[in-house]
Amino acid sequence: MFRENKSHLQTELFNTTTLMHPRTIAQLKKSWAPIYYEHVFCRIDEKKFAHLYCENNGSPNKPVNILLSLEFIKHLYDYTDEQLLEQYYFNYQIAYALGQRNLGELYICERTLYDFRRRLYEYTIQHPEEEDLIFQQFQGLLEHFLAITKIKTNEQRMDSTAIMPNIKRAGRLSLAFDVLKKGVAACPQELLPEKLQKVLEPAFKTEVLYRSRSQDVQARLEKIVELQEELLALTSNLPEIQAKPEIKLVQRFIDEQTTYDPEQKKRIVKENKDIRPDSLQSAYDQDATFRKKGNKEQVGYVCNLTETCSEENDVQFITDYVLEKNTKADVEMAAERLPKIKERTGVTDLYTDGGYYGEDLHRKAEAELNVKMHYTNLTGRQPEAGKIPLTAFKIENRQKVLACPQQQTPTHTFYDEAKRRITAWFDPQICRECPLHEQCPVKIQKKKALLQFNQSALLAAETRQELADSQCRRENTSKRAAIEGTVSAIKRGHGAQKLTVRGQIKSALVMGFKCIAHNFQQLKNWFHIKRKEAREISVKPKISLPGVGVPV
Repeated sequence: MFRENKSHLQTELFNTTTLMHPRTIAQLKKSWAPIYYEHVFCRIDEKKFAHLYCENNGSPNKPVNILLSLEFIKHLYDYTDEQLLEQYYFNYQIAYALGQRNLGELYICERTLYDFRRRLYEYTIQHPEEEDLIFQQFQGLLEHFLAITKIKTNEQRMDSTAIMPNIKRAGRLSLAFDVLKKGVAACPQELLPEKLQKVLEPAFKTEVLYRSRSQDVQARLEKIVELQEELLALTSNLPEIQAKPEIKLVQRFIDEQTTYDPEQKKRIVKENKDIRPDSLQSAYDQDATFRKKGNKEQVGYVCNLTETCSEENDVQFITDYVLEKNTKADVEMAAERLPKIKERTGVTDLYTDGGYYGEDLHRKAEAELNVKMHYTNLTGRQPEAGKIPLTAFKIENRQKVLACPQQQTPTHTFYDEAKRRITAWFDPQICRECPLHEQCPVKIQKKKALLQFNQSALLAAETRQELADSQCRRENTSKRAAIEGTVSAIKRGHGAQKLTVRGQIKSALVMGFKCIAHNFQQLKNWFHIKRKEAREISVKPKISLPGVGVPV
């Protein structure tokens, strides 16, 4: 049964704090604990979590603001659950931050943490149309942090980073074995023939995985596929067993990794190059996908981060995060998140790398959201060297060509709105006599000179022209570069290098905890800066004006 935690609002007359030495109390008040208590703990909206508990039955829940705070602190310092509870029991700073003025006021065991996480996970699955509860908490705390620090949010930067869940990078043979083993274990053993029962024996794994030479891998893989097919055939008339996730996983593996050869009348294992990136990568995390970016291969997810970047800000806050399968492109994530970021923060300038460039995103940001996109580079095919760029032509509203670089006006111009294609015809005789005709993109034909291009090509040309300005490129790079430090802080400082959970939903919830922890770290830094500024003002020596005895 849900109950709000208000006990921290009324403290005991005599507690650990009142028994401390005055200097110890002064040090405590300068620490992070009072900042956390006032600006995080007291700002947690417990009512949003009421749906996780029964309305009118059962014993009262453990305080939500304490359970959430333990999660935030865990990821703030990258604790294990064991380390977290040890700190909670015996670290007075943590107790103080959680509204407790005596150590040991409330006992919380590991099972309580697991149960709370399970409730969060199940609620997220049951309400896919809503922003998850952790993101809602992230948003509420961010609004408060921005209000007290007066951080400017008009300029922001965006970047993505690969996230690895708690799985091993398995080869196809190991993956096939794991899938088969889970399927066999899910079936009643008395229904299985002897050769399938042997799959669960340690000797079978040793023989298949560790005693196979590289040239035997294909044959071993085919053997496992045959066993998988036999398992599916055995369970085909047993609906209850066939409906189990482990059996469906076997079917998925066969569908993705093999093709049926009607001549040989059997399943043929696909070549590595024919396996789709979104195919099964782990028997223990069915959401994880494969991605090759540059020379690096990665299995798991991708997290897209957005943070403020105004030079006037003392610190920068993460304003948005989202975790997706790593097969999703940066430009797709930006197109989905930018309208929400605009609505919440009023961003007007967004700094990204070339991976976020796309015609639809650029157009949407500029025309619909009034957001100026700034890039550090531009990916894709480079323009032909020595050719006159499209930006050298005079073009009205990106739809009508008014003149060429030599000021020749077209005889006719047309804009195809459906294809977003611009066409212009010029006098071929004038074009032949033009000194720039060899460098010009206009194609001279017998009766006309034709210039035809898509709006996407024009947008790319405009962006390249902007990046050609060294000062502009330097500013864009400078504005965006620091987000690499934020990514590093979350990965190394808050433990996102490799998560301790599996599955997209669980990974997204954990990344939410880490982003909240990072923003609180930034809030701590802001208070430290303000205290330092206040000390510098207080110790500033007084001066006297010449000829005046009164100090100023």
